[in-house]
Amino acid sequence: MAKSFSSIDDVLRADYDTIIDVRAPCEFAQDHLPGAINLPVLDDAERIRVGTIYKQESPFLARKIGAALVARNTAKHIEERLGEYDGKWRPLVYCWRGGQRSNAFATVLTQIGWRVDVIEGGYRSWRRLVNGALHDTELAHRFVLLDGFTGTAKTDLIHRVAARGGQVLDLEGIARHRGSIFGTLGLQPPQKTFESDLAVALAKLDPARPVLVEAESSRIGDRSVPASVWKQMCAAPRINVTAPLSSRARYLSEAYSDLVVDAHELERMLQKLVPLQGYERVDMWSEMARTGEFVELAGALMAFHYDPRYAKSRARHDADIAATLDLCDLGVPARDDAAGQIMLLMEAL
Repeated sequence: MAKSFSSIDDVLRADYDTIIDVRAPCEFAQDHLPGAINLPVLDDAERIRVGTIYKQESPFLARKIGAALVARNTAKHIEERLGEYDGKWRPLVYCWRGGQRSNAFATVLTQIGWRVDVIEGGYRSWRRLVNGALHDTELAHRFVLLDGFTGTAKTDLIHRVAARGGQVLDLEGIARHRGSIFGTLGLQPPQKTFESDLAVALAKLDPARPVLVEAESSRIGDRSVPASVWKQMCAAPRINVTAPLSSRARYLSEAYSDLVVDAHELERMLQKLVPLQGYERVDMWSEMARTGEFVELAGALMAFHYDPRYAKSRARHDADIAATLDLCDLGVPARDDAAGQIMLLMEAL
């Protein structure tokens, strides 16, 4: 049976035991519905082969070869992945556009006795919902930005606000990037996956309550912040966090402790700053990394690189600073206290 969804929240509330994406692995890797598993009826090579035959030889021949491959792969999935399910199992199946691949797979599962639905329009219908939420319509959410120089523990404060029950949107977490040359948190997701995860995160938030978001640029690493989200961020009031450079340097050396243990990787990343800072200064910073002067290195990076760039960026924008929190130190008690103050400010703004 064809199943349609009118919103992202509709998809999240759908009552299915398993969501099955039958597209090729390369398609699945670019993006997929939340929680979906990949049971491809054509693998990457088979999909290319069938598509080439369809275009260059004969649509009929392509369908005949494709049908044999789909049947073979479907049988394999039933034997290896689906054998554990009883007759009450209820899956939701989709392919690229709700056509032959998903319907062929669903037909076999239905004949077994499982109650199977197929997403009308396939993955493309999901993508339209994401685009609608992030690009085509204005967000209903009210953002409050958490701003401040590098090393003011903004990400940590966002997590502490969340732990207290505040609504937050962790853009860096979703993008898997910490917003600097040292920012990668592993391989960043594809842009479509980033947008799907962002749309899901927003759908789970209550538009009637404020949402704390870290002040970012329109790009986080290699990922672009979608238009509707960026527009709301630009219009949002800001809570500015300040702290002395010495406190920020100590905090930053602890927050980036994963880089501290890999001096070679740290030096490699520092080399990216040569076009901006020159060889002499970067060589000095590399020597600090080699000799374990990580607090001093963090302080120098902020004083000569991050703080000037941040100040220049702020000067270009007429940011609405609604409140400022001055943290004399960035120890755990101070950060806990700041999170409480942020919660109160969010409700007042």
